[in-house]
Amino acid sequence: MPFVFSGSVRFSIRGCTVRRAAQTETVNYALFERPIFYIGDHYVSFFGLMAFAGLLVAGLLIARGLQSEIVRRFLARFKLDTNFIAIVTTILSASALVFFTVSAVNAAGIPLLWTAPLPGISLSLLQVFLLITLLVSVFWVSSRTKRFLFNRYLVRSGLDRSLQYAIAQIISNLVLVIGIFIVLENTGIHLGALTVFAGAVGVGVGFGLQNIASNFISGLVILAERPITIGDRVEVAGVAGQVHQIRARSTVILTNDNIAMIVPNTKFIDSPVTNWTYGDPRVRFRLPIGVAYGSDVNKVRDALIAAGRSNSHVLEEPPPNVFLKKFGDSTIDFELIVWSSEMSHRPSRFKSDLNFAIEKELREAGIEIPFPQRDLHIRSGVLKTKAEELP
Repeated sequence: MPFVFSGSVRFSIRGCTVRRAAQTETVNYALFERPIFYIGDHYVSFFGLMAFAGLLVAGLLIARGLQSEIVRRFLARFKLDTNFIAIVTTILSASALVFFTVSAVNAAGIPLLWTAPLPGISLSLLQVFLLITLLVSVFWVSSRTKRFLFNRYLVRSGLDRSLQYAIAQIISNLVLVIGIFIVLENTGIHLGALTVFAGAVGVGVGFGLQNIASNFISGLVILAERPITIGDRVEVAGVAGQVHQIRARSTVILTNDNIAMIVPNTKFIDSPVTNWTYGDPRVRFRLPIGVAYGSDVNKVRDALIAAGRSNSHVLEEPPPNVFLKKFGDSTIDFELIVWSSEMSHRPSRFKSDLNFAIEKELREAGIEIPFPQRDLHIRSGVLKTKAEELP
């Protein structure tokens, strides 16, 4: 719309007053409303570009703010899992970015309706946002179901703790699958229509998802048969540690170095697994020791048994025992046998403490732990000593 300015200007020159009528000036803003370029039947003006840029920058700032530490701390007050908070903030950030991008496109002069179906699918943008919200809710309900069953409901059932975890995990997976089916059916995505797509690309996708499906089924077998449970000390595929978590695709093993090792579930099905605490937590430890020839073997046995009993983690029943294994090249080899139900998670520390006690008991008993020795016999010839070689 043109803007008209009119009036008079008064100024003085060397004491004389001069009045001059101002010229009428017209500022025409229609120039900024002219089309710059066309997209289909719609055009974009300068004002449209400014509105597009402003809304897009606002969307970027808000999307970044939704992933800030302040928002994460606010969501943490609702006792949500860390991974779930990360998923929620990411989805909210992406949704804000999409919302402001669509609003910016509309402000630029290109209509993009929220309720209009998107090209290629029968869902509108509003329905897509609703679908994402419902799916996030299903994941949240599944997570809360598992936590409620494991931490509250099944605690008083009297079942084994590992069995409680398996039941909670299986029910949580069922809630997740059923919830996803219900959401898809109620948002207009009929599962019957997906069978055509599955039949067309299922073979190709099947090869790509073969390992994932195998690990998932192996996880269900582990939860059902329970060859390993939470808290067990296991060794598999060169990894030794305590089972920390059994998930759908993998199992988390926490080593004694406080390092979490992610092991695929198939390793527990098709590979040999050593479970130190399967069924009975008692574990037998063997500690070899060699003493010098000439030592009193009875004193050695008493010293080793005393070393075993000095450790508070050694069980009194079965009691410590000593075996005389063999007569070696330089030592008489013994083996101390002890049982423990607590130190299977820290075997290196337990053996180290026992070795310190063994050294102490042998030293106090005057029993020598020798170094390797060899006897040299000369069948013929003469071997000169250093004293004979001196003039």
